[in-house]
Amino acid sequence: MGKNNLPALYIPHGGGPCFFMDWTRGPPDTWNRMADWLRSIDGSLPSRPEALLVISAHWEANLPTVTSAAAPTLVYDYYGFPPHTYELRWPAPGSPRVAARARGLLAAAGLEAREDPERGLDHGVFVPLKVAYPDAQLPTVQLSLRVGLDPAEHLAIGRALAPLREEGVLIVGSGMSYHNMRGFMTAPAREHSARFDAWLAETITEPAATRDAHLIEWTSAPSARESHPREEHLLPLMVVAGAAGQDVGARVFSDEVMGVVVSAFRFG
Repeated sequence: MGKNNLPALYIPHGGGPCFFMDWTRGPPDTWNRMADWLRSIDGSLPSRPEALLVISAHWEANLPTVTSAAAPTLVYDYYGFPPHTYELRWPAPGSPRVAARARGLLAAAGLEAREDPERGLDHGVFVPLKVAYPDAQLPTVQLSLRVGLDPAEHLAIGRALAPLREEGVLIVGSGMSYHNMRGFMTAPAREHSARFDAWLAETITEPAATRDAHLIEWTSAPSARESHPREEHLLPLMVVAGAAGQDVGARVFSDEVMGVVVSAFRFG
């Protein structure tokens, strides 16, 4: 990593608004360690970002699409949680400039993209970032996944966006390294999640070409489909790995929540 580069991160975003409520679906401290790690992100960086570009598992579009509002709203796209969690605020500004730059980089790589001035930030963005950056001062742009969830395409999207890291933009993939809603709190899930997590941790430490080839074939990994029946929560990692370039990754956080292993990864 060049000395002026920011890293690229893949973070777990928890379950709904889990950090901002009394948790009743397991031990009350279930999400505490993850919250503590999210709070540590800014202090772990070589410099404070000028902006954030966040790829959330919770937005898919026909083309890669960036939010371009100067003052984005929030999208409360979770269900069955206490009323106060639908009143959470995280009034970070948007950045039409970063949105346009991201779209331009994608176009230069031959990837058609769009801007959406109406779309707000979903909970995959504002929930973890309200923990990590409670002052909500950093301009924030969200990037969608592309319908079809092709891993090679998302790696290519990340490669196109890599120059942003030299421009003060922290690229964050927001998902969960395990996301099988029927698996949480079941007996087999711990083993499946641990197997897949170990594969991820090993894969991201490989040289870039090998790493990317293995990520493209991720369904061949141990317990892959048991961990991700649908891969939308894994695909933000593909974008981040693409943006990593030659930087080798590392697992920087791991915990057991709701009976499964969940981790975060950093490149650079």
